[in-house]
Amino acid sequence: MLKVEECKDASRDKPIELMPLPKKVYLPLVQHLGKPCEPVVKVGDDVVVGQRIAAVEAKLTAFIHASISGRVVGIEEWPHPAIGRFPCIVIESDDSERKIDFKPLKDFTPEQIRNQIFLSGIVGMGGAGFPTHIKLTPPKPVDTLIVNGAECEPYLTGDYRLMIERTTQILAGIDLVRTCLGVSYVYIAIEDNKPEAISAFKDNLGDRKYVLRVLKSAYPQGGEKQLIKTVLNKEVPSGKLPFDVGVVVHNVATLFAIYEAVYLGKPLYERVVTVTGSCISRPKNLMVRLGTPIKELIEFCGLKENPAKIIIGGPMMGVAQFSDSVPVIKTTTGVILLDQKESELLEEEFCIRCGACVRGCPVGLMPCLINLVSEKSLWQKAKDLGASDCIECGVCSYVCPANRFLTQSIKRAKLEIAKGLK
Repeated sequence: MLKVEECKDASRDKPIELMPLPKKVYLPLVQHLGKPCEPVVKVGDDVVVGQRIAAVEAKLTAFIHASISGRVVGIEEWPHPAIGRFPCIVIESDDSERKIDFKPLKDFTPEQIRNQIFLSGIVGMGGAGFPTHIKLTPPKPVDTLIVNGAECEPYLTGDYRLMIERTTQILAGIDLVRTCLGVSYVYIAIEDNKPEAISAFKDNLGDRKYVLRVLKSAYPQGGEKQLIKTVLNKEVPSGKLPFDVGVVVHNVATLFAIYEAVYLGKPLYERVVTVTGSCISRPKNLMVRLGTPIKELIEFCGLKENPAKIIIGGPMMGVAQFSDSVPVIKTTTGVILLDQKESELLEEEFCIRCGACVRGCPVGLMPCLINLVSEKSLWQKAKDLGASDCIECGVCSYVCPANRFLTQSIKRAKLEIAKGLK
């Protein structure tokens, strides 16, 4: 792991603001890891906030709910922040804010909590989008929960503000997850560059026997396997998952969504998004309805100058966008606008065999070698070199003095390996 420039000052002290309701939302049928949903509404239908509008019979999926009330005016392909274009349900607002009858749980058994989370469409909100009800049903016994409050990506501050402003709700979400998993140990991991969040948890833990672990800020410490290594000094073996070492990791935004689903009966239809970057006049942390086009967030925060690049997510692992019409989805942590100098594409040079990428890789791979075999389309060799274990953190490209496009080539190798396994 390494220390990167944080670039969080512009938004870290900005309290969460409510984004004005959009006139129209575009809700993609895939906002999660797993099988895409299918519409359960049709064009012309009247919908209300929180109503289920897309579902599918599959274990690895997450339902989608209306984020505004109004009329379904289209089911059509639309720009997607991660996969180019994908079918969306388009809803036009009637400005009424009518909502379903939210029904919070009365009994808190593990099965009821899991089912409520499933019905609420909650996924991992740190960016991965893994359906939360699956994570709360591990195939092996676990004894430890790690609460991920690292937020190690530069620029992003939404989790930080949630930890400060919604501390008690996050703790209630932790209590619910502990009930589901039956764990004996809970660690709340927060980096030392988030002092107000650390103080907020210290002040609100009460009688809970949870361990608050303050970590030195580093990147990519927020990755599950890296966090487990830092907090517990346990290695998750290649090809294995955290539950294989008795651990489950949950992001603080996910825990807040769990609290809202169980105690308020509220499905996941909005989330906190950091809007920042050198081109933004007024950086903010916004509570945004899902499906809102990012151009509306940008207009709300104001432009200093036209950006050379728009990134959804953080600058290390985020995805550059081809359109500002892409909507906010469940995994949208930030919208970053960079100027020409910051987004300049450096010229790729020959690898000088310095080993910087090998030393920097948090997973222990040899990115330079995977890059070489990937350029020759030797996908089996890329697999043998462990390409599938890459977490796409971008460290190898960041430290490479030859400006090699290492992360991009490893991503390509992973895609080709996955195709070969189908």
